[in-house]
Amino acid sequence: MEPIGRSTEIPVRNSLYGTLYDPSSPLANEDGFKTNYLEAMQELRITNMRWPGGNYVSGYNWKDGIGPKEQRPMRKDLAWGGYDPNFVGTDEWVKLNKAIGSENVICINLGLGDINDARYWIEYTNVKSGTYFSDLRVKYGNPEPYNVKYWCLGNEVDGSPWILGYKNAEDYCKIGLEAAKALKAVDSSIKLVAGGSSYYESTGIWIDWNRKIITAFSGVADYLSIHRYWHEGISDENRRNDYYSYMGESAMDFEEKITTPLAQVNVIKALYPQKKPLYLSVDEWSASGGNIRSVLANAMCLNSFIRHADFVKMANFTMMTSLLANDFVKGTTYQSPLFYAFKLFTTNCRGKSLDTYVQCDTFSVGRFSNIPYLDVTSVYSEEGKTIYINVVNRHKDKAITTEITNSGAAQFTGKAHISSIEGSLDEVYSSDKQSEYAPKEKETDIKNNKITYSFPPHSLTQIEVKVK
Repeated sequence: MEPIGRSTEIPVRNSLYGTLYDPSSPLANEDGFKTNYLEAMQELRITNMRWPGGNYVSGYNWKDGIGPKEQRPMRKDLAWGGYDPNFVGTDEWVKLNKAIGSENVICINLGLGDINDARYWIEYTNVKSGTYFSDLRVKYGNPEPYNVKYWCLGNEVDGSPWILGYKNAEDYCKIGLEAAKALKAVDSSIKLVAGGSSYYESTGIWIDWNRKIITAFSGVADYLSIHRYWHEGISDENRRNDYYSYMGESAMDFEEKITTPLAQVNVIKALYPQKKPLYLSVDEWSASGGNIRSVLANAMCLNSFIRHADFVKMANFTMMTSLLANDFVKGTTYQSPLFYAFKLFTTNCRGKSLDTYVQCDTFSVGRFSNIPYLDVTSVYSEEGKTIYINVVNRHKDKAITTEITNSGAAQFTGKAHISSIEGSLDEVYSSDKQSEYAPKEKETDIKNNKITYSFPPHSLTQIEVKVK
């Protein structure tokens, strides 16, 4: 979550101010955050939120965001061009996460910032008292330490065209390793996220960047961060609106951005088995657009995380406030199919990822071939003795009928519960139709340990089935 927007008027309005934080709103809680968003995130069971950025963090000084709000400085937002009143700082973000029930993930400034700023920040959040900055936290009304567990070592410092304080891989390794040393000296219990690739220009520098970061930070950090946005996966801009480029090429590109660093991590594991290997944190990702295509794209991203659950251990959607749709004319928010798609995953897919074999017709587009029309993952919930099967039918026009079986010792039992999200490819979501957006629900019989189901074209389906 970061304050994105180019507001040059006072009061500032962007993705944070006026949207999520607005003490003047009748929806605001005692801390100024709107309860419609808090309740939505609680319903989605959001587990963690990364802040303060994003590109914004490379020009951010956390000290501007503590103390009495009327004394906090107004700054120019160097990343997005607007103003930053600093009304929402460390203490407010901690309260926001507490209200949601999510974990704090703090990203330090390794762009224009320095290591001392970072170590004083963790002193403020994680030391009980007795030091200058921990005593400041106590003075400002927060006697107990926040014990922030996850710390990101900068944001997108490889992004030379846009990031403030760009560094090449060698320079990033130098400052990142020293920052890790300093942060761990203050609190040795924290988990660190090293900055992987975000700049995917045509020469493939991102692969070399990740190789150098993985080599340097294995045994030091716990996660490698990567960023990827769905539309960036289409190599030819002239095909950005092509259905199968969007549904196929982008999906395979997203998979590639996970499997390539996975292969690199495995190489380092083989070379240095004594070092603790890195896991992956996809801490910026999304597919934008208020339509069924973007819903399916986001579902395929979630499927990728489940498919690689042994490697992808953390992910952060951009932006949190986008999970509720806005009607700017009426000044209201509503739950669109994107919200319901997320809910299917975030509330049900909390067990173990199962290997899933898929046999179906395929298609080819761009530089990828043999892309299966059905994108499928499965998750087993031990608590409910339930398997959740998540299926995106990527075919534009054709329903695909298939048989589903469980090859393990457990047998399907009872009836299978079906939740599906469908819609016209031309429809743009509207608050006027919000009552129609909840998933379609039905049940189907199980015969001889098999489920037969026809997946509608361009749809998301989740099948819930008990096992014994």
